[in-house]
Amino acid sequence: MTKMYKILPLALLISGVVHAATDNPWYAGARIGGTNFDSFGGALDGAESSFERDDWGGGAFIGYTYNSWFGVEGGYTYLGQADANTGGGGFEVHGLDLVGKFTWHAAPSFDLFGKLGGYVFDVDNSVNNQDDNGVSATAGIGAEYFFNDDLSARAEYQYYNQVGGSSPGESDVHFYGVSLVYYWGAPEPVAIIEPEPVPEPAPVPVQPEVMKVKALSVNLPFAFDSNALSQSDIDRIQPIAQRLVEYPETKLYVVGHTDSRGSEEYNQKLSEERAAVVAGYLGAHFGINKSRIVAQGKGESEPLASNDTEEGRAKNRRVEVYTPGFEITK
Repeated sequence: MTKMYKILPLALLISGVVHAATDNPWYAGARIGGTNFDSFGGALDGAESSFERDDWGGGAFIGYTYNSWFGVEGGYTYLGQADANTGGGGFEVHGLDLVGKFTWHAAPSFDLFGKLGGYVFDVDNSVNNQDDNGVSATAGIGAEYFFNDDLSARAEYQYYNQVGGSSPGESDVHFYGVSLVYYWGAPEPVAIIEPEPVPEPAPVPVQPEVMKVKALSVNLPFAFDSNALSQSDIDRIQPIAQRLVEYPETKLYVVGHTDSRGSEEYNQKLSEERAAVVAGYLGAHFGINKSRIVAQGKGESEPLASNDTEEGRAKNRRVEVYTPGFEITK
């Protein structure tokens, strides 16, 4: 069992990062289910047959998700009471959980997760009138289904190791139950300006001198799962930046793309972020008005090469930056 808890967080990390079922980082919930007491020790050593070891438990919790695979969670959990078979009273446990939550997004609306952390317990053994408090280790696994971005349900199992002390006694406690969870706190989505159709050039009278200015375009490569501009990218778009400054009536078109790894929803969002980063840099550093910039993401829908090879995927992770050609009459 101990080896499984050590391997679980690493396995979830290596399994890969995909789009989360919800972008809300904060959540709170309540859980209820059954509990079981076993492996008695201390004052309870060998007394398993003297207690009814099954009861109910539950609690409430709040958590924060730091990224797509890790978050922290804390809350109150009541683990029930192992009632004495003769006389009154029993061995009752409640306390506070603080755990790390490791998540694998198995499907767009379905997660698998593991927990690892500590349990600050308070134990009351009314059979021998002894109390104790302290910290024990806890770990668990479960599955979570998202009804929408704000609401989910969980089924989970959690193990609490040797809760109690030598005087009141101690016991392993197993909790199994269901939870209802509410999520909130996602930032408002960034609006993406849909591109306008490139207008057909209007006919112009024949003039003695007409200067044709050619269209400029460049493809900027991006690293896997990145929306960061490199210095070489900035150098490559300088001619386009100078064109926009020199001709204030020209427009800028920025289209982001990704390779096929990851879900379509995640890739669409990443392509929009890449386009927004390039458009934002040109607008901020060269004073280009937002009305002159059209930015959009195409996700994985328009590859330049096959996504079956690393070389092909590298070509597909790109942002196309384009200014149309035009004519100037002198």
